[in-house]
Amino acid sequence: MITLQEVGERESWRCWLCDEPVDPDMSVNDPRGPSIDSINTVKKGGKSKGGVERLAHRACNTKKGAVKPVVAWPDRLFVVDPAPIIGVVEQLERKGGRVAVARCPGKDDAEDASEWLIDRLSRLAPNLNVETSIDPAGGGFLLVLKTL
Repeated sequence: MITLQEVGERESWRCWLCDEPVDPDMSVNDPRGPSIDSINTVKKGGKSKGGVERLAHRACNTKKGAVKPVVAWPDRLFVVDPAPIIGVVEQLERKGGRVAVARCPGKDDAEDASEWLIDRLSRLAPNLNVETSIDPAGGGFLLVLKTL
């Protein structure tokens, strides 16, 4: 059985959902306190039980139980029609390939979004080996995420 300390150290004490720091000394009963989120990776009806433990704030973990988790794109990025990041990650883990994740009006905007996305995915899905490409499209730029 894995401990909170082990999960916290492996995750560098960052919440996998909101990507904010988690204080290891805060009470586990506090909404911003640490908790282990057990993510079941076996589809309904699967023969074996498996999963991974991720670090989450107590409030993020509790909220996830009521609604599907969302990893938000930051407001500082200029992206149009951003794809739901968790859905994209699940698709790429399952099938590989490439997915258009956002449109950006300028190349600099697309580069900023690309840098943020690669950094965020390094913590959200550390075993997913991906890169981005920025393709000109319709007067703007299309940000594409693809598996290696």
